[in-house]
Amino acid sequence: MNTRTKFSAEDQTPAIPAGETFDGTWPFKAHYSSAPGFKMHYIDEGGGSETMVLLHGEPTWGYLFRQQIPVWREHARVIAPDHAGFGKSATPRDRPYLLQDHIDNLEAFVLALDLREITLIMHDFGGPVGMGFSARHPERVKRIVSVNGPTPFGQPDLVDRLTANVGASPWFQWILQAEEKGILEEVLGHLDYNILSTLKLNGFVRNEIITDPWIEAYRAPFPTPAHSAGAIGWAKGFAIGAHRFEDPTPFAKAAIQEKPALAIWGEKDCTLHAEHFLPLFRQLFPNAPVHLLAAAGHYSPEDAPEEIAELLVDFLKEGQDRYGIL
Repeated sequence: MNTRTKFSAEDQTPAIPAGETFDGTWPFKAHYSSAPGFKMHYIDEGGGSETMVLLHGEPTWGYLFRQQIPVWREHARVIAPDHAGFGKSATPRDRPYLLQDHIDNLEAFVLALDLREITLIMHDFGGPVGMGFSARHPERVKRIVSVNGPTPFGQPDLVDRLTANVGASPWFQWILQAEEKGILEEVLGHLDYNILSTLKLNGFVRNEIITDPWIEAYRAPFPTPAHSAGAIGWAKGFAIGAHRFEDPTPFAKAAIQEKPALAIWGEKDCTLHAEHFLPLFRQLFPNAPVHLLAAAGHYSPEDAPEEIAELLVDFLKEGQDRYGIL
């Protein structure tokens, strides 16, 4: 577990002020945890016996789930942390921003809040982060939900499927080429300028969602190259092979495979292709439902907000009905 507790001024100063709502499109109260060793932002909405933890990916933040949160908080306690270097969280210096560091941060955060019986909703690299936490603490996880989020958990063909996806993904091909040319840090260091092209390369379908507040919400975490360390670290970690998936113990794997699970995948995802990643989910959860969204891309919560919100509510209710929970 990450035990760093010393702070610098940079560690404690997120790029986005706590009260910023982006013209009312993010109306949720800001909370902060120092447990991971930096100022980690999260929202904590709703209540009740159910706890949902929402994990975003690259280069987004909790804003990705803004349209689902008002629906889900009517049925559960909804917690959405921003990873280090993203959203309203700080961007601490001298950190590599690798997968294993994000798992450390999430572990420290969850343990500090003593969250249990968690339904993990995981998008993009939130998938490997959430599955890494699940490998360490299967007893705290109640359900697994993949929303265009990979579920690596010791599958024997994991590397083969990752490699096959790279060959079909413009985003990962660009990362490798940019690293080879020595321009990766330069380009991703200016996400305040090129955030829209980055999001489009990864893939969303509904161009009508692009508004001034939308653009500002996604570019605001990255006003300088230093503030882009999180986005750079995730991409560079892939390019140089520095990310490390958490290896579950046989006990953890057996425990997680018994959990209710759900996969929701935008079929137009050109970054994480369903044909390469859904088999990993099905290996873990062969009897779990899989919902394919024909008109949604990689950022499926943006492309199909109402459908995803309803699918999760139904998933929660199904478990409550099955076990007689009111």
